[in-house]
Amino acid sequence: MNRVALHEMLADGPLLADGGTGTSLLTTGMPPAGCVEAWNVEEPDRVEALHRAFVEAGARLVVSNTFGANRFRLGPHGLGDRVASLNEAGIEATRRAGASVVGGSMGPLGTRLAPYGRLSPDDALDAYRQQAAALVGAGADLLVIETQTDLREMEQALAAARDVAPDLAVMTSATFTRDDRTPLGSTPEEVAVRLVELGADAIGVNCGEGPAQVLRLVRAMVPAARGTPVAARPNAGGPARVAGRVVYPATPGYVAEHAVAAVEAGAAIVGGCCGTGPEHTVAIARALKARSPSAVVQAGPDRSQAEFVVAEAEPTALQAALRDERFVIAVEVEPPRSTSVATLVAAAVTLREAGADVVDVADSPMAKMRMSAWAACRTIHEEAGIETVLHFPTRGRNLLRLQGDLLGAHAIGIRNLFVCVGDPVAIGEYPQTLNDVDVTATGLLELITNGFNEGRDRRGSTIGEPTSFFAGAAVSPAAHDLEREVRLLRRKVEAGAAFLLSQPLYDVTPLRDLLAAYERQAGRPLEVPLIAGLLPLVSARHAAFLHNEVPGVVIPDGVRRRIEAVGDDAWPAGRTIALELIDALRDEGVSGIYLMPQFGRFDLAAEVVEAARR
Repeated sequence: MNRVALHEMLADGPLLADGGTGTSLLTTGMPPAGCVEAWNVEEPDRVEALHRAFVEAGARLVVSNTFGANRFRLGPHGLGDRVASLNEAGIEATRRAGASVVGGSMGPLGTRLAPYGRLSPDDALDAYRQQAAALVGAGADLLVIETQTDLREMEQALAAARDVAPDLAVMTSATFTRDDRTPLGSTPEEVAVRLVELGADAIGVNCGEGPAQVLRLVRAMVPAARGTPVAARPNAGGPARVAGRVVYPATPGYVAEHAVAAVEAGAAIVGGCCGTGPEHTVAIARALKARSPSAVVQAGPDRSQAEFVVAEAEPTALQAALRDERFVIAVEVEPPRSTSVATLVAAAVTLREAGADVVDVADSPMAKMRMSAWAACRTIHEEAGIETVLHFPTRGRNLLRLQGDLLGAHAIGIRNLFVCVGDPVAIGEYPQTLNDVDVTATGLLELITNGFNEGRDRRGSTIGEPTSFFAGAAVSPAAHDLEREVRLLRRKVEAGAAFLLSQPLYDVTPLRDLLAAYERQAGRPLEVPLIAGLLPLVSARHAAFLHNEVPGVVIPDGVRRRIEAVGDDAWPAGRTIALELIDALRDEGVSGIYLMPQFGRFDLAAEVVEAARR
């Protein structure tokens, strides 16, 4: 089917698409953790039966069970070499079911493009081209690129579709979060304009938070689409977890009512996504047949709130790793300067997949305005599935707020804290504001370990249940006055510091000097686990800035000469230097590394993490 044929079909009235294939197959006995696309060859009769049920319910466009049948999603199931056979079987099952229009589903690759992930555009293009070739070769009438979150990935998917079948119609739809933006921050208008520019034959929205949200998004996209057909395929309401199961609350009648409203708003294709089954398709078909041109539905809130549960985590994963003397890899991230957390979550997922143990979340570094670090920590916990360390500065907090923030952080499940003073506001964006420092970093450690963790506040009054914070502190091995630094370190250890994070190191000599000075002063070796700071260099200018302008950072002449010698493209050399230093730090007995990515290049940080883990 080419673009002309698609438009001729739509001229006869709205095209009714099917519902949620994956969620519907789950109701037929498919294991929740299984590979849904594998059923195309393992249980072809069940897949065909589901498609037939949608056809009998009135769907003319039926989308194949190939959403995740690309090599990146199939790989973890051991099926990466079966892209062609699973896609072909998916199209064949859809065709056997009697669908008028067979759509070949192409979902996201499941791995982010750089810089928030590690996937190059060329690799994304090649993976999509491989899947598209299998779908087209098996006889798909239409390619359906769906549930996309990144406009750059959509570009690669569309380019692959055009490479494989220049004349075949392609529909591309995005998914949006509760703030009506894609997970990577694009508005519906931006998505519509860009997809039309890229040459999509139909665009739209699928999945998301439910029919009401999709109706809002359609009303925003139709004017921006400038005549390109728009599709509306919502979930059956926002997903909620009830008794360990994910449920979708929207009734068939509710979904159908909003489908009619979407058509009145200009949608040319309507259907469903997760949680919608043949019963929803039947309701939509009946509503479309009986619809009145005066039908109006307000796109109001449609939010389903899952029960909020704070999981106990004692000991934390960081605490257990240090206790068991496993080499820890921590990586620092900055909260965003907006309400969008998509890039933050994407970076955290990339680091987790590379082998990081924890993500350190800085609190307004350089005294620049950022989202609350503890909100960012909670988001990373929930959406990226990796433990965090919350940087908790005394800067900007009086004693009253310090204690309130500690209670709040503990209530939302944060346990690992890195206690520090924080960059002074005088160097930041709001120098006229107050630092409001009532206690030192050592005093805050004392308050946490000997106060809150014992169930008491600073006045000795009860706070109910004691907290279970695992609190660490900072150390600067290259400090100008090493004896003073050791005196501060001893006070932090006595106050209960459970681990130490160091300033970036480029040589083991400062670390040796610090440990020797500590043993001289304390009369015993340092026994608190020390996680050594590591800030890989990316250019000669980068090295010069750190060496000359950042207190506590000393880069040896030999390291700077190595970076200067390779010219502008210094990352390979910086990576090599970092890995050599990791080996040397292991030999010195450090408990891990604390990696600080530069310039938002989490793909480069992931390279170091992966190599260090090996």
